Amino acid sequence: MTATTNGPAGAAPSRPAPARTTAATTDTAALDGAAVEAAAERARARAADHLLGLQSPEGWWKGDLDTNVTMDAEDLLLRQFLGIRDEATTRSAALFIRGEQREDGTWATFHGGPPDLSTTVEAYVALRLAGDSPDAPHMTRAAHWVRSQGGIAEARVFTRIWLALFGWWPWDRLPELPPELIFLPPWAPLNIYDFGCWARQTIVPLTVVSAKRPVRPAPFPLDELHTDPADPAPRARFAPLASWNGAFQRLDRVLHAYRKVAPRALRKAAMATAGRWIVERQENDGCWGGIQPPAVYSMIALHLLGYDLGHPVMRAGLESLDRFTLTREDGSRMVEACQSPVWDTCLATIALADAGVPADHPQLVRAADWMLDEQIERPGDWSVRRPHLAPGGWAFEFHNDNYPDIDDTAEVVLALRRVRHPDTARMERAISLGVRWNLGMQSKNGAWGAFDVDNTSSLPNRLPFCDFGEVVDPPSADVTAHVVEMLAAEGLAADPRTRRAVDWLLAEQEPSGAWFGRWGVNYLYGTGSAVPALVDAGLPTTHPAIRRAVAWLESVQNDDGGWGEDLRSYREQGRMARGASTASQTGWALMALLAAGERESRAARRGVTFLAETQHEDGSWEEPYYTGTGFPWDFSINYHLYRQVFPLTALGRYTRGAAPEGA
Repeated sequence: MTATTNGPAGAAPSRPAPARTTAATTDTAALDGAAVEAAAERARARAADHLLGLQSPEGWWKGDLDTNVTMDAEDLLLRQFLGIRDEATTRSAALFIRGEQREDGTWATFHGGPPDLSTTVEAYVALRLAGDSPDAPHMTRAAHWVRSQGGIAEARVFTRIWLALFGWWPWDRLPELPPELIFLPPWAPLNIYDFGCWARQTIVPLTVVSAKRPVRPAPFPLDELHTDPADPAPRARFAPLASWNGAFQRLDRVLHAYRKVAPRALRKAAMATAGRWIVERQENDGCWGGIQPPAVYSMIALHLLGYDLGHPVMRAGLESLDRFTLTREDGSRMVEACQSPVWDTCLATIALADAGVPADHPQLVRAADWMLDEQIERPGDWSVRRPHLAPGGWAFEFHNDNYPDIDDTAEVVLALRRVRHPDTARMERAISLGVRWNLGMQSKNGAWGAFDVDNTSSLPNRLPFCDFGEVVDPPSADVTAHVVEMLAAEGLAADPRTRRAVDWLLAEQEPSGAWFGRWGVNYLYGTGSAVPALVDAGLPTTHPAIRRAVAWLESVQNDDGGWGEDLRSYREQGRMARGASTASQTGWALMALLAAGERESRAARRGVTFLAETQHEDGSWEEPYYTGTGFPWDFSINYHLYRQVFPLTALGRYTRGAAPEGA
């Protein structure tokens, strides 16, 4: 998808400037209730108008989704591998990658984050493909930093796989991933369904790539990225045998030995089965799972299995990649790892309804129509663990029928309940199917993961191959809270399944009073999700868990009245809720405080004042900081619409009360 510089969903504004440091007034007079309410009302009205103006004619919303430049680098490497890299694409991608480089020559994985070795290696190689000289100052700075960190040898496995495709890294120095894995039954350890869906979609094609070990001619050497070009790929030392790392390192050696004796017929059958598995999971628009990483590996695997570029599967896959690109004002080309129209649309609908937009407003009805059309009524990979459960969920993306997710389904139901739709029978059927599917996806501990049931094995994360982030999908507090909120809205607060989830949430509360945020950064997201859900499910606002959460939120409020949390909190406990104030995270904190009955508190008034004072005249907010999570710490996301929907939701609930019309 190519985006213009302004307009509705899919628009690509220029890179945001650093957030303004605004010292929200905190003296008692400025926090007078009437003054705060007037400011909140003005901000609410402007934000609602701005968000309504971003809706597409079809009824959906979609904001840009920033991740990091490995998406762009790997897109160029894929095109180089397939022999289809062209000058225009290379030039525009390189322009974007250069624009993300920092003064020290490195690239990070999130705004203001530390340098990242693998990201810097991949960005450097992409710029070499684009013709940047290794002697250019920006390139020498990058290469020097890479060598100072141990060179390519210390980069993650996925980075070294990309380099192995061109002979820049030896295949026999990579973890072995045999395609025979596809034959393991679902009950066996390390079968493909032990992996989270995003990892599963990536690992299956990579088993084919690992077996084939292709090497394309390298267009240039990369000696400058090795600490010792004479020994660029030293063998790693074994960890102690008694450790998990040591055990799996030795298992990897066994698999390397097996490769030499693997029965040819069995290996051929395994690769053919993996190929069919990949093709069967291609979506109608040509993508895989609506996300970019599995698409690039799937196309490499299928090409190695004999699918030429003119084959309908390959042609559709290549065309789908273009729909993940945004062209910015300066001509640079950014690749989105994913697109989030269902998520953005349900959150926008909730925000607008809670802000007072009438339940039968034409734009909300149009949004509901679009969401109803997106419901998935066919089985997917989730049915391996739930074969008798009827489908009925929603996915995150435009096209992803194989992997509906529990979080989107809960939020879509909450959104639909806020709309007065003329076809009530259609609405009730869709909501009933969604609720039933979510209930059927409850894990045995009473909570919910994002895509699968009981996807909690500890083994996949220990594989030498899996150093790219979280590869399993255990239940999380934020997803569970959203489901509980939905069940309460459906009159199921007293249902035993809801009560089990409430008990699980209460047990998951941190000693500080916060909840961990799996899919948003971090404790602010978890707490902003859990408190409203628990109150909706019947916990009184005087409950000790609610009071501890309120006390924690008050203790971490920034001096400017807002709240902010840096992604470093995923690694450093002392960084909980520490960071520059953002509109989205302030919205989450306010949603929790308002649900807890703290509307008249000084903390809530200061938070609302922060939102009012940092809002732009057009009703928008700036937010260069990444507040979304793909994998905690390892893969971070800046959802551009978060800066609109969550502040608006909070302002709506502040000005109109916690119970929105139609909910």
